[in-house]
Amino acid sequence: MNAVKRDLTRISHNTKIVATLGPGSNDVQLLEDMIRVGGLNVVRFNFSHGTAEFHQENARIVREAAKRFGQEIAILADLQGPKIRVGKIAGGSIQLNQGEKLVLDAALEEEGTREAVGLDYHDLPNDVKPGDVLWLDDGLLTLTVDSVEKSKIITTVANSHVLKSNKGINKPGGGLSAGALTEKDFRDLKTAIAIGCDYLAISFVKSAEDLYLARAKVEEEMKGGNGVRPGLVSKIERVEAIENLDEIIIASDGIMVARGDLAVEVGHAAVPALQKRMIRRARELRRFSITATQMMESMITNPVPTRAEVSDVANAVLDGTDAVMCSAETAVGAYPFETVTQMAMICAEAEKEQDSLNGVSEVIEEKEAVSTNLAIAAGAVSVARAVHAKAIVALTESGSTAFEISRHNIQLPIFALTPSISAQRRMAMYRGVRPMILATSTDHNTALREVEATLIEHHILKSGDQYIITSGSKMRESGSTNMLEVLQVK
Repeated sequence: MNAVKRDLTRISHNTKIVATLGPGSNDVQLLEDMIRVGGLNVVRFNFSHGTAEFHQENARIVREAAKRFGQEIAILADLQGPKIRVGKIAGGSIQLNQGEKLVLDAALEEEGTREAVGLDYHDLPNDVKPGDVLWLDDGLLTLTVDSVEKSKIITTVANSHVLKSNKGINKPGGGLSAGALTEKDFRDLKTAIAIGCDYLAISFVKSAEDLYLARAKVEEEMKGGNGVRPGLVSKIERVEAIENLDEIIIASDGIMVARGDLAVEVGHAAVPALQKRMIRRARELRRFSITATQMMESMITNPVPTRAEVSDVANAVLDGTDAVMCSAETAVGAYPFETVTQMAMICAEAEKEQDSLNGVSEVIEEKEAVSTNLAIAAGAVSVARAVHAKAIVALTESGSTAFEISRHNIQLPIFALTPSISAQRRMAMYRGVRPMILATSTDHNTALREVEATLIEHHILKSGDQYIITSGSKMRESGSTNMLEVLQVK
């Protein structure tokens, strides 16, 4: 069989791309090609599916593909969260007609029928009252609650629709009491840490308390050791999360604008403005953001996106998102490589207008007492613009300086040189940051010469180029960045 021939021309872009791994993409050569073309920065593992062994093998595949190309990427483990779904239905589905009655029974253990359907979420009868509306199957089926009798919710079907087993349930306006983390999530968290995930996504977050619990579970699993803790990503998909947005962002390392369930809870029309607000607040509060759900949905079966999908991705980029995400498009779709390539091209084109449209995001308020690291980052951006530098270079142990620089809407590439593989992987999520491995000398002047030689070797800089470099007077110490220099290649 002939090997697949793909156009591997590299596409340079600042916005990062998250691709969900699945049967359509868990192949070493395919992943290497995605990385090579510049279309893949972070791989998402969907813990709603698969065994621990399945995810362990996929982690091996991802790390091997990255090693073959020589560029580390991040693994995002996406925990399932509470299963707010109907149970199994005899025959797999039932046809429901407008005006009919349907009973949702939390105590039903056998397969559902036209008479009654079971619930995976047993607390639903406590969360609803007569007059409430329930949306099933992403809003394709609407039920109105007539009454609640112990474990049974008696409803009227508002529109005709085929209801299939295990379809999700949403309550417009929020109000479901299910916690963000389940016993399954705690088991999956152990697996995610064991495979070395760089980020953990927490589903159905309602408040900062969900993040505190998740961090405590991570600490418990790592037993207080010195290993690198995965960053926490809050998935914003509940009304309560919007109400508590700032506290959730501050408690997280980043957020995911999870537009599917969110649209059902707040209404589809509200989502675009909320997306802009969430991305803006994440940047202002110095956290990263991922925009997700149906971004390139048609490419599950088609080799090119629709015009509407192109605009959707481009607008997320112009909103300032750090990353855009594919789900089924790369997990089970027929065109995973084409999807990330198209997404990379859209990002690159949108970014050409970024400076002229948005300028620099002001992330430091005058009244705010800031760290040296934050001030150095802001200064690097300002000086780089003033002297028309070719690049900003950050010598960083943890990646924090590079991240702070990336909070400013600057299209100049940020090269982050670190001796830490875990830091390199984490930085794969940060918009505009190009992480590289380099263990520099502890002598400051020697380290600067090593950095410049590396950048010239990789054809990033050439003779006469000016660049900005941030570093610490005490080299190779985390949190020691306190120097900003303007240098020119001889």
